[in-house]
Amino acid sequence: MDEFNRLVSEQMATMEKLLFLQAELERCQKIEVELLALQEETDLESIQADIQLMKKELKEIQAIFEKQTEEVIDSYREMNLTPST
Repeated sequence: MDEFNRLVSEQMATMEKLLFLQAELERCQKIEVELLALQEETDLESIQADIQLMKKELKEIQAIFEKQTEEVIDSYREMNLTPST
């Protein structure tokens, strides 16, 4: 009977470790999912910031291009209006 009680006690201790580890594993997996979501949000924010910066640069380049286009047109008009000698 002593052997039986010892084996049952060992098995109960093993079961407690098993349950503890399962609970810890589930807790860690939940944290992992949350961290992955946070990382994705951080990546999203970074990409959104990049997009805003590129939109600003695009507007600036478009304005420069429009100004250059006007200068080209004005230069062409002046060239055609000025008589050649």
